Amino acid sequence: MTVSAETIRALAPQGVLRASINLGNPILAGVDAQGAPKGVSIDLARAFAQRLGVGLELVVFDAAGKSVEAVRGEQADIGFFAIDPVRGEGIAFTAPYVLIEGSYLVRADSPLQTNDEVDQSGRTVTVGRGSAYDLFLSRELKHATIERAPTSPAVVDTFITHGHDVAAGVKQQLEADAQRLSGLRLLPGRFMVIQQAMGTPKGRGAAAQAVLAQFVEDMKASGFVAEALARHGIQGASVAPAAAAQALSN
Repeated sequence: MTVSAETIRALAPQGVLRASINLGNPILAGVDAQGAPKGVSIDLARAFAQRLGVGLELVVFDAAGKSVEAVRGEQADIGFFAIDPVRGEGIAFTAPYVLIEGSYLVRADSPLQTNDEVDQSGRTVTVGRGSAYDLFLSRELKHATIERAPTSPAVVDTFITHGHDVAAGVKQQLEADAQRLSGLRLLPGRFMVIQQAMGTPKGRGAAAQAVLAQFVEDMKASGFVAEALARHGIQGASVAPAAAAQALSN
């Protein structure tokens, strides 16, 4: 698709596309052996910069909340976020490009066996501060107490250090932590499915939002997202359906 010069300026007013990257979600981003960011979100950011014909600058954070604030405060032009109504205050989301499962982790000797048993008085659930799981569980849990780790990768260590009952987060991160540490298990199933999307500040205008939305649809339809997931060895995440199909399923 052809993007007008005016829309390019709206999306990249500094002349370079500043992409906010959250290293707290291993499905989307991590670092290579040299410490450079890598992952699906970096691949998408690079492809979008190429579509606009501008350079790319990665603005890297260790937690989702910081990444959100960078875009909301226009210190970055685009970002990669779980769709959430709280985050929608100031950020225009595309349709999702990836669906990610959220799971609970407990100690091996925990009496908890199902997700439905978590929300009880006296239970403490550990989540990453400002993560999609934090936002979701803050709305959904009516009886359990939520305690927040500084970042999503720190959830399990915080859960163990403070003796909490449950850790909540990206299924793959929890599985990796369960392998790293002994005496832990995941509860079966999932407590939520995260719709991972791209976003840009709402103030950039409708044309900019439309260009970003179309880019995401093109990347799903072309197989780019599926290839990126495979290339980075990501399992447990699936490519989201096309926007029209997504709308029909909601």
